[in-house]
Amino acid sequence: LHSFPTDALPIWSARQPEGVIVQLGCGLETAFNRNDNGRTKWYGVDLPDVIEYRKTLLTESKREGYIAVDAFSDLWLIQIREEIGDAPVLVTASGLFYYFEESKVLGLLKRFLSYGDVEVVFDTVNKSGMSMMRKKWMKKVGHEDAKMFFYVDSAGTLASKIGDNVRVLAEEKYYRYINKKGLDLTTKISMIVSDILNMVKMIHLKSPT
Repeated sequence: LHSFPTDALPIWSARQPEGVIVQLGCGLETAFNRNDNGRTKWYGVDLPDVIEYRKTLLTESKREGYIAVDAFSDLWLIQIREEIGDAPVLVTASGLFYYFEESKVLGLLKRFLSYGDVEVVFDTVNKSGMSMMRKKWMKKVGHEDAKMFFYVDSAGTLASKIGDNVRVLAEEKYYRYINKKGLDLTTKISMIVSDILNMVKMIHLKSPT
């Protein structure tokens, strides 16, 4: 997949000036560097070896802290709430959930959406998109053996599975956020078809708080 669209991040920061942004599975993502408004606190969460490598290339700033734990652990949730109190939180997950069973993703969403005022934005595919990724995309990038499981046909259905009156704020076509300038015609057509069929999308959920 392309780089995680971040247009919504500065908008959210402006709407929630006292809030914090958490990047799950941050890897070498540079969203903070591209969207820092000089005020919002950010956290990057990833496995210890990933965070250790990240620090060699992207050092922590005064407003960006790294947490070296499994994203599916409760430890990052506990640490962040202890540090920020009841401040609003936006969690982003870029290219993360695909590789886990639905039950595991649902368990994580249920937990952190119950931690006060929390929103989550993540990329996903529908069932057709998952089939396409398994057959073509992963083979193209040399990872045809990678196992992929999680997909979402309907954000509303997903929210009902999470329960507790979780709200769907948006379910949008992924490639509408991608700058297509300079891309070859075949790639542009693939993106257009994907958006028409809603194969790849962004989902934005909010806790009932």
